[in-house]
Amino acid sequence: MTYIPSGYKTKLSVYETQIVIDHIKKYFQLNLASKLNLKRVSAPLFVLESSGLNDNLNGIERPVSFDVPAVNQTAQVVHSLAKWKRLALKQYDFYVGNGLFTDMNAIRRDEELDNLHSIYVDQWDWELVIDKSMRNLDFLKSVVKKIIDAVSDTNDQIKKEFRVLNCEIDRNVSFITTQELEDMYPDLTPKERENEYVKNHHTTFLMQIGGALKSGKKHDGRAPDYDDWKLNGDILLWNDVLDTAFEISSMGIRVDPETLVQQLKISGCEDRMTLPFHKALLNNELPLTIGGGIGQSRLCMLIMQTAHIGEVQVSIWDKDTLSVCKQAGIRLL
Repeated sequence: MTYIPSGYKTKLSVYETQIVIDHIKKYFQLNLASKLNLKRVSAPLFVLESSGLNDNLNGIERPVSFDVPAVNQTAQVVHSLAKWKRLALKQYDFYVGNGLFTDMNAIRRDEELDNLHSIYVDQWDWELVIDKSMRNLDFLKSVVKKIIDAVSDTNDQIKKEFRVLNCEIDRNVSFITTQELEDMYPDLTPKERENEYVKNHHTTFLMQIGGALKSGKKHDGRAPDYDDWKLNGDILLWNDVLDTAFEISSMGIRVDPETLVQQLKISGCEDRMTLPFHKALLNNELPLTIGGGIGQSRLCMLIMQTAHIGEVQVSIWDKDTLSVCKQAGIRLL
């Protein structure tokens, strides 16, 4: 459902919007690559279903699939590149302290459409090779701070060039676990908890997503075969335009063989252990890594202070969204 903030007006023309989007993407990927020592690589739009490389998200989303007669197999448009990146780091001979990033374009056909969600997903997927000594919360937090610095540096660069934009981003990160959040707000829904906390701690890293909390419920779902649920999280920033907690990134230290087995068992997905990617991981044939995705349209929305994701990306929208935006004078790309 589309929400239009009271008195909202776009700050840029459609032409200016295209220029700013280009500048944000150019600056941010340079800032991110510099801070995390990443190299740009090419990435697939689809993978074979039999490879086990697609991101299963919450396990209920349906990938867009199609047959490939030339190889007599079924391919899937990626949901994300969470697993593919780890395999690529091995195949491309990356080493500890060195990583990759790429443009990831995905189709999530079952996404509910609103101000922040589209069936088209565009993000910077990144992955960094680490060693066993780095599989801890302190290292995770250090990487989060570097990403926030990259976001803040980009915002500062844009504001200098386009004076009409005045987004404020707090570089100080507040770290909290999903269990601590549930303990603080036991009577609220997960989304309501996020809003209450991030309203007062504008830049937040919400940690440990995927496993059940003391209440028996999950804060949110996570696939069991890429993030270590004890060493992951979401970067949330406060969005003044929409007056809400605003997720720009999901990330984490990836599973090692032990945590992979544990999380597959918890999720009832032990059958995945026979897939090529999972077998390679269990046989210690893949590097230890940390990685995530950073929403390109989400970051543009934040910095450009737009109310709807359709103002910064081209997608398909339902009649109600088109009508509401037209009445509000919001031009969807």
